[in-house]
Amino acid sequence: MSDDRDRAFTELLEYVEDELAFATSHYNDSYLDRRISSRMRRSQTDTYDEYFDLLRDDPDEQEALLDSMSINVTGFFRNPDVWAGIREVLRSLSAANDTVRIWSAACADGREPYSLSMLAHADPDIDEAAVSILGTDISTPALETARQGVYEESRTIDLADQLDFLDEYTEYVDVDGRRYEIGAGVKKTVTFERHDLINDEPKSGFDLVVCRNLFIYIDNAYKQPMLRTISRSLRPEGYLVIGKAETIPPNLKSAFSVRDARLRIYQRDPADAEAEPSRGRADTSSGS
Repeated sequence: MSDDRDRAFTELLEYVEDELAFATSHYNDSYLDRRISSRMRRSQTDTYDEYFDLLRDDPDEQEALLDSMSINVTGFFRNPDVWAGIREVLRSLSAANDTVRIWSAACADGREPYSLSMLAHADPDIDEAAVSILGTDISTPALETARQGVYEESRTIDLADQLDFLDEYTEYVDVDGRRYEIGAGVKKTVTFERHDLINDEPKSGFDLVVCRNLFIYIDNAYKQPMLRTISRSLRPEGYLVIGKAETIPPNLKSAFSVRDARLRIYQRDPADAEAEPSRGRADTSSGS
């Protein structure tokens, strides 16, 4: 960028962080620039300064930009090999515990937590009645979609292909043409709330946290506090699943042990200095 464009871009990001409460400083500039440039094209503005002027005066554009910046790339049973590994984790947890608490962090429009619920319902070795799932995201519109549990197939997204991970997915999803609605039994297992993994407090007492494909957008300096929030939210020996392209930073290796390096499945080390003495109760209060 030229010095003038760099100044305008920096001022725009500072406004979004300070006035709109989205922590731009935690994200990669390349990611933020892609999202802002997309909004500039849609709003037919040519420069950062011009877009900044629009943003300050238009609450609808503020909401649209915040929604655009929220990580919302998702799918049912994304990376089936990882889901086969998650199924083994859930079987193990179900066999060892009367209750299994799961947190799907940065869940976008809810397809990941619903995938977890469907997996629990479909597997005879998992007691779905003992499973409770919390899905959280920073995007209010995404959470509204998640609570509705209705998804439309498009020319580029084959929902049936995604759901084929399960042998009989139509037992859990009502299909009407290109419209897919999550069944009531699957919905009953899942609750949603807004939570900002960057700024909000940890939760507690979770047996499994699934947080996939968020950290690839986060600057390295901020991955550690976010993962520490997750580790504090897990009971000792609880599991963490991250994206296949993501890694645990070296300075947090002591908090997690590797269960499956290829699938990026980790387990909280019971010797972690911040491990809690008991399972506790899952905190479902929003920090927002």
